[in-house]
Amino acid sequence: MTIRVIQWATGAVGKTCLRAVLDSPELELAGLFVYGDRKVGRDAGDIARRPLTGVIATRDREEILRTPADVVVHTPRLQVPYQTHDADICALLRSGKNVITTAGNHFPRAHGPERERMFLDACLEGGATLYGVGVSPGVVGERIVLALTGVCLDLERIVIDEVLDASRVPDPDFAFTVMGMGSDPAAIDLVNGDLPVLYGHLYKETLAFMAERLGLTVDAYEPDHHVELADRELQVAAGTIAKGTVAATEWRWHAMSAGRPVLTLSIIWTMDPAMPRYAGRDHWTVTVTGKPGLTMTLNLIEPDDPASRTTAGQYVTAGPAIRAIPEVVAAPPGLFEPPVFAPYPFPRRTA
Repeated sequence: MTIRVIQWATGAVGKTCLRAVLDSPELELAGLFVYGDRKVGRDAGDIARRPLTGVIATRDREEILRTPADVVVHTPRLQVPYQTHDADICALLRSGKNVITTAGNHFPRAHGPERERMFLDACLEGGATLYGVGVSPGVVGERIVLALTGVCLDLERIVIDEVLDASRVPDPDFAFTVMGMGSDPAAIDLVNGDLPVLYGHLYKETLAFMAERLGLTVDAYEPDHHVELADRELQVAAGTIAKGTVAATEWRWHAMSAGRPVLTLSIIWTMDPAMPRYAGRDHWTVTVTGKPGLTMTLNLIEPDDPASRTTAGQYVTAGPAIRAIPEVVAAPPGLFEPPVFAPYPFPRRTA
């Protein structure tokens, strides 16, 4: 029995997911939602560079809500504010469709019971399940690193550093607006600005999920952000970054417990991977201080296909969403959280 899938949005990751759905004998494309006028009315196969499917792209939300399907692979662009996609997600859930989203909502409980209840009520009303997943957030901290802690007899601190080359990001609006590249450094508020608030909402969910599974009491999440400026004009896929403007962002948070940082997550994106600060660094480096101490590195390998338009970063974000489809469809209504086996347990703090 095939699983009927609606693909929501066809940006770089969305098209990667769409092709995976069309290529799978276990999945059947039931509908396609797009944002751009130029894609409305086109066959899904045409958009995905696959044979024609008979499924026509639409911007009509009501049409999508009426379309029978088991699951929606929801891959819109992350936007300011973080809550931009809430209404669409809740409507899809209430219509009886499971939702796997790459646009946040990995762990709504991180933001308090009211936000969690909003999604849970929509799930229960529609008899559906919500799962937020990508590689980071979604897999690196929540699944790989937590599994790594299971070898420790004692654990003092975990530091996750992500360093990704963003120079191939093709969408100018995403690169210059949502990522903040090319910005005037004098105009950036690294504490209360739109971008640190957006990414603070998104990545707090990773830290909160890890802390809950580790039994760690967190007193505060402290931001520790930094930007690097271009030392020359840069020509990147999205356009031009002028000298002296932002060429790299470092979004970093510390989960503080008993006055010390116990979990640190750094999300570093650079338009100039040759900068001395980033040159030669692994895509992910995980450092565990404990008994034993551990260091783990993880790197993406670009497809060995000069004609490929899909990057390793797009594959690695789409993959967890597609692989989760059978599990989410089979799950009971509610908020799906990935299982974690035997992570290190922090001792309970006494008052």
